[in-house]
Amino acid sequence: MPLTVVLHGPAGVGKTTVAKQLLLEWTQDDQAKTSSSAFYLSCKDLNHKGTCTFAELISANGPDLQDAIPGILTQARKILFIVDGFDELRVPSGALIHDICGDWRKQRPVPVLLGSLLKRKMLPKSTLVITTRPGALRELQLLVEQPLFIEIEGFLELDRKAYFLKHFEEETQALRAFDLMKKNAALFHMGSAPAVCWLVCTCLKRQMEKGEDPASTCLTTTSLFLRFLCSQFTAARGSCPRDCLQAPLKSVCLLAAEGVWTQTSVFDGEDLRRLGVKESALCPFLDKNILQKSKDCEGCYSFIHLSVQQFLAAVFYVLETEEEEEDVGGHRCHIGDLQKLLSKEGRLKNPSLTQVGYFVFGLSNEERAMELETTFGCLVSMEIKQQLLKCRSVPRGKKPFSTMDTKEILYCLYESQEEELVEDTMAPVTEISIHLTNTFEMMQSSFCLKHCQNLQKISLQVGKRIFLENDTTWKSDAQVERSQHDHHSLHLWADLCSVFSSNKNLNFLDVRESFLSHSSVRILCEQITHVTCHLQKVVIKNVSPADAYRDFCLAFIGKKTLTHLVLEGSVHSDEMLLLLLCEILKHPRCNLQYLRLGSCSDTPQRWADFSSALKINQSLKCLDLTASEFPDEGVKLLCSTLRHPMCFLQKLSLENCHLTEACCKELSSALIVNQRLTHLCLGKNNLGVGGVKILCEGLSYPECQLQTLVLCHCNINRHGCKYISKLLQGDSSLTHLDLGFNPIATGLCFLSEALKKPNCNLKCLGLWGCSITPFGCQDIASALISNQSLETLDLGQNILGQSGIMVLLEALKQKNGPLKTLRLKIDKSTMEIQKLLKDVKESNPNLTIECNNARTTRSSCCNFLS
Repeated sequence: MPLTVVLHGPAGVGKTTVAKQLLLEWTQDDQAKTSSSAFYLSCKDLNHKGTCTFAELISANGPDLQDAIPGILTQARKILFIVDGFDELRVPSGALIHDICGDWRKQRPVPVLLGSLLKRKMLPKSTLVITTRPGALRELQLLVEQPLFIEIEGFLELDRKAYFLKHFEEETQALRAFDLMKKNAALFHMGSAPAVCWLVCTCLKRQMEKGEDPASTCLTTTSLFLRFLCSQFTAARGSCPRDCLQAPLKSVCLLAAEGVWTQTSVFDGEDLRRLGVKESALCPFLDKNILQKSKDCEGCYSFIHLSVQQFLAAVFYVLETEEEEEDVGGHRCHIGDLQKLLSKEGRLKNPSLTQVGYFVFGLSNEERAMELETTFGCLVSMEIKQQLLKCRSVPRGKKPFSTMDTKEILYCLYESQEEELVEDTMAPVTEISIHLTNTFEMMQSSFCLKHCQNLQKISLQVGKRIFLENDTTWKSDAQVERSQHDHHSLHLWADLCSVFSSNKNLNFLDVRESFLSHSSVRILCEQITHVTCHLQKVVIKNVSPADAYRDFCLAFIGKKTLTHLVLEGSVHSDEMLLLLLCEILKHPRCNLQYLRLGSCSDTPQRWADFSSALKINQSLKCLDLTASEFPDEGVKLLCSTLRHPMCFLQKLSLENCHLTEACCKELSSALIVNQRLTHLCLGKNNLGVGGVKILCEGLSYPECQLQTLVLCHCNINRHGCKYISKLLQGDSSLTHLDLGFNPIATGLCFLSEALKKPNCNLKCLGLWGCSITPFGCQDIASALISNQSLETLDLGQNILGQSGIMVLLEALKQKNGPLKTLRLKIDKSTMEIQKLLKDVKESNPNLTIECNNARTTRSSCCNFLS
């Protein structure tokens, strides 16, 4: 067995039980030649102990051991120490690593003694078993050396199911209750703790016995915990009138809130006195098994599970506080207000606050507030909704949601089941990004999106195993279970998708990295084809199954509102896709203006059909065929389309399409004839010097109207720069040129000569990653002094050196030219460079110099298809 074992897991899953079982087995080892000793140290108890020796510490619960301790400690290999509840240890920062001691006879503060044991200074050959909740795991990892971490998961799914079957007399009721809990992912996760399973079973069984439908109870976690709490007291109201429950409820809620904020789960007499809580006030909750007396600590109390404590802490926040109940004597100094409870900083320090926040939102519901008031005779604050809205309001000028907290806010709003609160909270939201990992999140998202009337864009990501229809990993004997799962999933999915036909403002759908099914795709497509669906932009990227793209295309045929369409992912494997896109483009109601088709490959005949469709279509302005595989015939057909008088394309990207010098002749002739095309991207194609020469010939014709040309990664060298320089010195219409990642350092002199000419119209020049050296900066500097048109120059990812940068800055200091943006890579910023940057800023106030070394992306000056 390893010398240090850490048992970690959430509250109530049995960590202490496993540790005590190990303790029992250690002391009853029949195979041991000599007797073994085991000591149990509860961190909750250690919080109240003062200075002592280690020997006194471990013998505190067994005074008769004091004489035997010296002999026991000499056989460290035979000793087991259980350190239980490390997360509940309350010691000053650094106390466990300060002044550690190896002598068990010396008097030391308890944190020092415990730290010495954990750090292996005290009895290093003994065996340690430590239990902790996940929140303190990181701190513990920094303390102990080479531990074995074992996660205690509590009840697995089959264990939970077995518990329900045992608790209910009728199997049908048990399975119904289990299914309801399973559909609520948060509640089902809590069910790994036996105490929560007992709570759920007790609550639902009582409802079923009354002939009530428990479905609504499991709709949210809050509704179940509230129903459990109220049913415990409603059942025996005669023996305990509700007027007698007001004070006990407030006392137990105060105790719960104090415990959550101080991360305490066991309360002793001192805690009760400090908070002004009488022991008699706890009796009703002890009788109903909500509170329990501690078995290990006399006179101490704890809640049956952390989730119950969190729920009652939430009740503390919603109860109306009367004037005479104000915090006299600072009893509640540890309890933060609602703003602190919901703050990200507070929840990072104390994860338990997150669930309390969920419960507070759940208790803001008017029906639940009434149930609480009716049962306990107390008043629930009417201001709670406004306080929550204030806490969740969006600061002016900031985005309403970040990707990180979208799920959390949707969870909070769903827990409330208050439509007015959801509408007010979601009112500023125009864009939202949702990543679904289970059906419960789908239910939450659906509820909130229906009340988000200003929403314009939804980004959607659907995780694995939400839809099982196309999942081949399921065994044949589990088909019924899979069918039931999908029936539930598709029902929720249909509810979520209905927002596309019901929200008139929703115009942008982005679905990517998603695992869908045939049925779920059809449901979404049905909503898209609906006459009340006003989607204008749709992005489908890396979606399965592969034939989902075909279904989407069928839905888009005749969709008049659709102007932008992006299809990327498995499109290369669908032989029908180009054919369907042709139908979209040829339809008389087609209004598509932007089409991006990534990684498409097909037969020459399909490309011929596609080219014909482009001639018929009069709406498409921008076509992106990045990473598509063109046969030579396909390039000819596309260029033939560009030469056609009815071709209305303005922007075309053929990036990474395996084009060569041979294709440039067709492209060049098309550029001469076509007077509508203004943007062309040919990046990541091996065009070489010959290809550039042919292109420049076409671009030099006065009929050519091209303004933006991207030639990054095209294997252009010094000789290629000569042809480009000649083009720029003529009457070319070119204003944006990207030559990034081409080895053109020795050809800069030719480009600089062109930039000096008064008839050069270039406004943006991208030279990102072109291996430019300090020597080349002289040519660029002289061009900047003379140039009258260049507004953006990207020299990022070039090692210009200090001398090269200074040459450039000196040139810019001399003249307040048209340049507005300069991008540089400054490896080392010296005092001289800093002074020059300041001087340039003074002489060129409109110039922005970007020198952030962390940036690794090219300038977007030529990224016209983004």
